[in-house]
Amino acid sequence: MTVDSRAANAYLIARGADLTYVARMADIGERARLKVLRESGPGLFLDSEGVNGEILLPRHETTGDVKLGEAVEVFLYCDSEDRPIATMRKPLAMPGEFATLRCVNVTPIGSFLDWGLAKDLLVPFREQLNRLDVGKSYAVYVYVDEKSGRIVASRRITRFLKKERPDYEVGQEVDLRIFGKTDLGYKAIINGEYAGVLFANEVFQDLQSGEQTVGYITGLRADGKVDLSLYKPGQAKIDDLEARIEEELDARGGYWELCDASPAEVIYAELGVSKKAFKRATGALFRKRRITIGKDGIRQVK
Repeated sequence: MTVDSRAANAYLIARGADLTYVARMADIGERARLKVLRESGPGLFLDSEGVNGEILLPRHETTGDVKLGEAVEVFLYCDSEDRPIATMRKPLAMPGEFATLRCVNVTPIGSFLDWGLAKDLLVPFREQLNRLDVGKSYAVYVYVDEKSGRIVASRRITRFLKKERPDYEVGQEVDLRIFGKTDLGYKAIINGEYAGVLFANEVFQDLQSGEQTVGYITGLRADGKVDLSLYKPGQAKIDDLEARIEEELDARGGYWELCDASPAEVIYAELGVSKKAFKRATGALFRKRRITIGKDGIRQVK
């Protein structure tokens, strides 16, 4: 579908038009309401009112009772022989969206992902950064390939992200989807639009490709790059970290070997917070003269 036809479609829908009458503008990778023309052995044939002609809606792709002359909402894609086909089922991801999908097969033409439809979604080898493993889930971008007309997925995420400087604010909460790992840390998709980095020295858990989590904007660079954190700037993950430390000191008889020199992963394992947050809390307790800080640990002031 061309940009003009997409705009016309959106305009008609906004004006309250029934999608039945704009179905001729629907194409592979889109949802539309199409009228049932006739029934045969394989299933129901729908009127696309366009270049796709009659489109088969297989019996196993229907949900509920469908009658002749009725308009049904379907998703259009291609079958194993690249013929247009309809389904009343909803894919796990639509073209134009990022998603986390599980690899179910690896073949000589590429890897296939489960996206909730009878025909699995192909990730061509040219769209893979490295070999996909069956059973593992990956962050991908789903799109319609202009040359083949097929719906495919890509692991080359950055190609589909916005490049201009984002209009975010430091401290803003955002949705993240992990899509890669480098020496610096984890690469994440921000709100399905931009790329950002969670620095390795501030991440104290193993994040997997495709994993979704909440994060925070910690920096916006002049080159458009975005710095991220799993913790809100200026706050520990646990609101009353100072109280937790004092409770732990009480339970340990007033001494705890945890200190500024402790490895970040040890601090995270004990308290579930970053080393920066721990140092901020112990510094506050020191200034309040509630603890002393030594090279071998912290001690409670009685």
